[in-house]
Amino acid sequence: MANLIEEVTFEKEDYSIESLERGDYELCTFINCNFANSDLSNIRFIDCEFHDCNLSAVKLGGTSLQDVRFNNCKMLGLHFDECSDFLFQVAFDNCMLNHSSFFKKKLVKTRFSQCKLQEVDFTDCNLSSADFDQSDIIGATFTNCTLAKADFRTALNLSIDPERNRMKGAQFSQQNVVGLLNKYQIKVG
Repeated sequence: MANLIEEVTFEKEDYSIESLERGDYELCTFINCNFANSDLSNIRFIDCEFHDCNLSAVKLGGTSLQDVRFNNCKMLGLHFDECSDFLFQVAFDNCMLNHSSFFKKKLVKTRFSQCKLQEVDFTDCNLSSADFDQSDIIGATFTNCTLAKADFRTALNLSIDPERNRMKGAQFSQQNVVGLLNKYQIKVG
C-alpha cells in the first residue's frame, strides 16, 4: 500500500538533493520547491498544485498526474509521454515547458496559458478543445494531432500543417492563420 499524504503544503523544499518521498499526494500544494533532475517516477499526484517550482529534467516514468495544476513553474525537457495515462489531466499557467514531450498524450481541454512551449513535441496528441492562450509555440511539433475546437487565437509563433492534423473547428486569429501556410513558403503581406 502506497504512503498517502493529504492536504499538506510543502514550501521551499529542495528535492534535487533528497528525493520526494514515494507515495500518493492528494490535495497537496508545492510552493517554491526545487525538483530539478529529481526522480518522481511512480508517484501519484491527485488534485495537487505546483507554484513557482523548478521541475526541469525531472524523471516521470509512470508518474500519475490527475488534475494537477502548474503555475509559474520552470519545466524544461520533461517527458510527459512517460506519465501514466490513467486520468491524466494537467493545466499550465505562465510555465516554461521548452523542449518537453507530450507524445501521444490525451490533452483534451488542457489549458496552456501564457506558457513558453518552444520546441515541444505534441506528435499524435489529442488536443481537442485545448487552449493555447498567449503561449509561445515556436518550433513546436504538431503532427497527426487532433486539434478539433482547439483555441490558437492568441498563440504566438504558430506553425501547423493543416494537411497533417485533424483541425475541424480549431480557432485562429487573422494574424496567426498565416502560420498554417508556412510549409508553402509563401509571403502574406
